[in-house]
Amino acid sequence: MTIPDSNKPLSILIAADTYPPHVNGAAQFGYRLAKGMTSRGHSVHVLACRQDKGRSFTEFRDEATVHRLRSHSVPTHDYFRICFPWEIKKEISLLFDKVKPDVVHIQSHYMIGEHVLYEAVKRGVRIVATNHFMPENLNPFLPFPQWFKNIIGRISWKDMGKVMGKADVVTTPTPLAAKAMHEHAFLRKVLPLSNGIDSAAYELQPGEWIEPHPHPTVLFVGRLAEEKHVDVLIDAVAKTPAALNVHLEIIGGGEVRPALEARVARLGLQDRVKFLGLASDEELREAYIKADIFCMPGTAELQSLVTLEAMSASTPVLLANAMALPHLVRDGQNGFLFTPNDSEELAAKLTAMLEMPSAELRAMGEASRKMVVTHSIEGTLATFEELYRGARYEDLVV
Repeated sequence: MTIPDSNKPLSILIAADTYPPHVNGAAQFGYRLAKGMTSRGHSVHVLACRQDKGRSFTEFRDEATVHRLRSHSVPTHDYFRICFPWEIKKEISLLFDKVKPDVVHIQSHYMIGEHVLYEAVKRGVRIVATNHFMPENLNPFLPFPQWFKNIIGRISWKDMGKVMGKADVVTTPTPLAAKAMHEHAFLRKVLPLSNGIDSAAYELQPGEWIEPHPHPTVLFVGRLAEEKHVDVLIDAVAKTPAALNVHLEIIGGGEVRPALEARVARLGLQDRVKFLGLASDEELREAYIKADIFCMPGTAELQSLVTLEAMSASTPVLLANAMALPHLVRDGQNGFLFTPNDSEELAAKLTAMLEMPSAELRAMGEASRKMVVTHSIEGTLATFEELYRGARYEDLVV
C-alpha cells in the first residue's frame, strides 16, 4: 500500500451507496465530506448510483465530480436503488484507471463500497472505511418474519467484518457504534469520529430576528421510515393537555408518510400537525430556530446529524433513550431522554418542558449549543485528511 504524499493535493474517491438527492444522514455526510475536501484543494470524485433507469454517467457538481452508476429500484423502498456487481465491476475498474485515486473512502460494506474496496486492495490504494449503518436499518424493508431478519442481520455483520477488515483504517460516528462493530463484526480497531457539523450555519446572526411560532411547537426532521417512530411522537402530541395547544412540524419524506397522515386524521390533529415535506437548507435552519423543542424518537440512530443541527440552533432536545442518542443529552441540562416507543412518557416530558418558564427552556437551548462544539466539521475534515495521508488508528485514538 502506497502512502499518499504529505504535501500534494490528493485524488480522493468516495464510494457512497447513498448520496443526495437521497435524504439521510449518510448521504448528507458524503456530500459534506466531498464539499469539505474540495474546499481544501483536493480532487474529489464520488461514485454513487443514479436515481432512475439508464446507463452510467458523470455529472460535474460544485462539491465534486459525481459518477452515477446504473442501478435498479427495489419494491420495498420509495427511492433506494441497488447496483448489480456484474454491471458495475468493470466500470469501477475503468474509473480507477481514469481517476488514479491516492485514497478511497467507502461509506458502507454493501454494493458500491464493497467492490470499490476490492479494486483498491488489488491496486494497493490506501483505504478508509466509514460505517454509518446498522443491519437493523434493513428490517423495515425486508418482508420476512423477525427470526429470518435476525439471521440476515448476523450475516450482514459478518460481511461488514469481512469487507471493512481489509481497510487500512475503519471509522464510525460514535463510540457506541464502534463498540457494536467490535462485538458483532469482530473489527478490533474502529475509530469513533463524529460526522461533524458546521454549527455556525444554524445560529441566529447578530441583528437577525426570526418571528417565533404563536404556539408551542415541537419539530421532527428526518426520513419518514418505520425505525424513526414518528407515530409515537404524533400519539404523544395527542396526549398533551388541550389547553397547551402543542403543534408538531414534520420535515422529511419517506415510505410511511401516508400511514402517518392517516394517523393524524384519525386523531383529529390536522390543525396541529404539519407535514412540510423536504425543505431547503434555509427553510430547515429557520424551522430549527423557531422550534421550542426538537424531538427524535428514532431507535436506530448512529449519530443523528439532524439532532446536532437542532442543537446548533440552540434548541432543547427530547430524544429516545436508544443507540447513540443518549450521547447528545445531559438529562435536565439541554433536554431529556424518554423510553423508546412510550408515548405516555414522551407526552409527559413534552408537557413538562413546554410548561417551563421561557428562561429555563432558553437555558436548555444554550446548553445544547455549547455541547455541539466537539462536533466541528473542520475537526472531522482535518482528521480524515490525516487518515488519507497515512495516519493510523494508533496515531489518533485517545
